[in-house]
Amino acid sequence: MIQITTPQELRQYRKSIHYETIGFVPTMGALHEGHISLIKQSVRENDKTIVSIFVNPTQFLPGEDLDAYPRKTEADLKICQLAGVDCVFMPTTKAIYTKEEPALKAPKTTGYILEGYHRPGHFDGVLQIVLKLLNLTRPTRAYFGKKDAQQLFLIQNMVQTLYLTTEIVPCEIVREHDGLALSSRNVYLSDEERKHALLLSRSLKRAAKHIIEGERDATKIKTEMMEILSPTKVEYVEIVDRNFHLLHEVEINNSIILVAAYVGSTRLIDNMWI
Repeated sequence: MIQITTPQELRQYRKSIHYETIGFVPTMGALHEGHISLIKQSVRENDKTIVSIFVNPTQFLPGEDLDAYPRKTEADLKICQLAGVDCVFMPTTKAIYTKEEPALKAPKTTGYILEGYHRPGHFDGVLQIVLKLLNLTRPTRAYFGKKDAQQLFLIQNMVQTLYLTTEIVPCEIVREHDGLALSSRNVYLSDEERKHALLLSRSLKRAAKHIIEGERDATKIKTEMMEILSPTKVEYVEIVDRNFHLLHEVEINNSIILVAAYVGSTRLIDNMWI
């Protein structure tokens, strides 16, 4: 496994790969089973797999956990090696960004609702770094988790509208045995907070149960979810279609139920695709 720290080295590595398919998994490190599932899928489906580990400062808002974000470089490298990764890209911020960066803005509507409303400018930073990484790696396929559903949609939209050639592969949410969606931020939770964190997945399961029983009214479904989530500080509960238009009624095979809430000081998100 090759370790690379500069864009120049990565470009040289990429030039050395001529006829093989390349899978790419961008991460911010602190790798868990969710990341590993993306990496393993890439290794299965491509001749070469590149993983990036970079805590991207432009997607953090003032007061968010940039400095405290978990960093486990040695463990991450071992995980990548064991998973069969061919190249790990671990640049510094200085290597990635200059003082004269052109602006890249998320779409005016879908980039500024839900996550974009509560974290204005977050998706500008996400799209900025993903575009840079896709240009550097020029992968055949890039793998993103469905847990960050709005991010996934915006990246797919960027690839389509900027005429990039990479196939964006959505990957299923990976959960712990108790239903908690895997996240690098789960390490912040105390034992008591973890019990409350489980309310996010519990509320989604209750919504799914009602939909299976025939309920389609989005307001009724969201109201019951809010009752379950009452011990947490809810930021939003919403139901959208796959293009992130708000729905009044659930559309089977075209809906996503999303929730964001604070448990203690930790902000968690989760969703279910219907």
